[in-house]
Formats: sequence, C-alpha cells, structure tokens
Amino acid sequence: MRILIWGAGAIGGVIGAYLVRAGHEITFVDRAAAHVDAINRAGLSITGPIDEFTVTARAYTPEDVPGAHDAILLCVKAQDTAAAAQTLAPHLAADGYVVSVQNGLNELVIADIVGRERTIGAFVNFGADYLEPGVILYGGRGAVVLGELDGATTPRLVALHQAMLDFEPNAVITDNIWGYLWGKLAYGAQLFATAVTNDSIADCLADPAYHAVYIALGQEVMRVATANHVTPQGFNGFDPLAFMPDTPREVSLRSLDDMVAFNRKSAKTHSGIWRDLAVRKRRTEVDAQLGPIVEIGASLGVATPLTARLIELIHAIEDGALPMQTSNLDELARLL
Repeated sequence: MRILIWGAGAIGGVIGAYLVRAGHEITFVDRAAAHVDAINRAGLSITGPIDEFTVTARAYTPEDVPGAHDAILLCVKAQDTAAAAQTLAPHLAADGYVVSVQNGLNELVIADIVGRERTIGAFVNFGADYLEPGVILYGGRGAVVLGELDGATTPRLVALHQAMLDFEPNAVITDNIWGYLWGKLAYGAQLFATAVTNDSIADCLADPAYHAVYIALGQEVMRVATANHVTPQGFNGFDPLAFMPDTPREVSLRSLDDMVAFNRKSAKTHSGIWRDLAVRKRRTEVDAQLGPIVEIGASLGVATPLTARLIELIHAIEDGALPMQTSNLDELARLL
C-alpha cells in the first residue's frame, strides 16, 4: 500500500518502519525537523529486544508534504489531533481515509474535520519510545485492532488489515472499535495514575497499597462507558469486566496481576505519560484522554471524582508545582 504516516514518533515510527521493510510505499511526516533530517540522511532505525534494523525512507515536515494520499495514519499526540487533521486534509485523495492510531477518542475529532465516512478507528497497545532523531525503541509487542466506526467490514478495512499484518501478525479487525477505545481509556486512567510516581508500570500496579485506587479508576471509566452504551473490550491482560462496579474484588485483582505480568515482559518499563513528564518535560495527553471521561460522565450523570483529581495532579506535575512521587497516589486514595 501507499501510506502517509503523520507523526513518525513512537507509534508511527515503529509501524512505518515495519511497513517499509515489507515493501509498502511509506512517506513519513513529522514536525520535528531534526527527526525528519535524520530519517532522510541515515534512515529510520528500530532498536530494542524485538528487532534491530534500519530502513531507508522519505520524511517531510508538515508544510512540505507533497501530493495526495489514499491512506493516512495519524499518529500524533491526542492534543495535536485537530490541528494535524486540518493540516493533512488537503493531502487526502478523493476517496482517501484517515486512521487514528492514537490514544483516546480522537476518531470523533478527526471525523468532524474530514468526515465520518473518511475515518477509520485503530487501537494499539505495543510499547515504544522515541529515543533520538531517527531512532525508535520497540520495547514490547501488544494488541493491534482496526475497525470502521460503524462496525462494517469494508474492502478498505480488509486491505489496511492485510498491510498491518506485516507489522503485527496478530492484528485483527473488529466490529466494536469503540469498545477497544473505551477499554484503553480505563487502562489509560490507571497508567496516568502510575505516572504521578517514578516507579515502573508493573511495580505500581503490583503495589497492594494502591490496588483500590487503580480499581476505582477503572470502575469510573466503566460506569461512563456503560452509561454511553459502549461494550468495552479487553486486551493484553486488561479485562474491562474486571472493573465493572459490581465485580468481586478478587476478579479485579486478578486482572491487575495479569497487567503486571504483561508489563514485566516489556523493555518499555514506564508509560509514555511518565516519559513526557520526567524525560521530555512537556505537556501530556491528559486533557484529551481523561478530559472526555469527566465531560461525558457529567453529561450522563455519572460522577468521576478520581479521574478529575488525577487530571489536576498531572497538571500540577506539568507545571512544576508537584514532584513525581508515590505519595501522590494518596491524594486519590483519600477520595475512596
């Protein structure tokens, strides 16, 4: 396939490199000029325990993108979705489409800009980090799921899936992409909680002192999803049914144990959220990922006090007003 990958960082860089290696015609777009220059000069390198290889590819900054494209994978941070979708829209072919390969409910944002019929949903859970210009760490495999927003199985979806199998052999098509996206929101809320500390994902989720916090966060998201008539889907040890409000505690703990086991196997020990805060010193996706949970919950009469407080804690860390430390989780525990 001929694919334009908009955002050549952790997610887009890994997927794109595999597709290039498999023979697909891939063009990268990234706003980081140094990253674009490195790709054009020396190629895009994937490193880590899964694979080590370098591919030759063309990369452009957004203002220099040439031509129109049939498929665009949007792989930018959630808070940059609207601006990126507006910029890429002129580069969509007449029958082209955009695939949201992101965290959150960005399909809604993209659909408002390019049209619902030109938007495909995607869910990914592999571990990757941008290390330096031209170099991406692929730390651990994870679920890859594709779906039309209306649940249909279309020729374009089948073709996209065939291409994605060259990246992840276990990639699947679903008729419930919203279920996966809401499932990831619940897991994402738990990941944001781990990111207010300096501990690894696995160590945080394994700490019995805060099991109640992680369970309660998952339950808040599940309440909103259920009220929104969504059937959440599980993945990689995360079982959304384990965080339904009436689920026995031992079932929730079993899912946390499964999530710990999954994360222990990855070379990516901390979340991208933690990396944004601790390493890259930049704003996170908290408003774009967790904000809609609070907003949709409020519109449906579902209270989300832990999620709202977690957003405040992340903002305080972003602003330099709060250090990253395990005791931050006590702020959430007080609300239980």
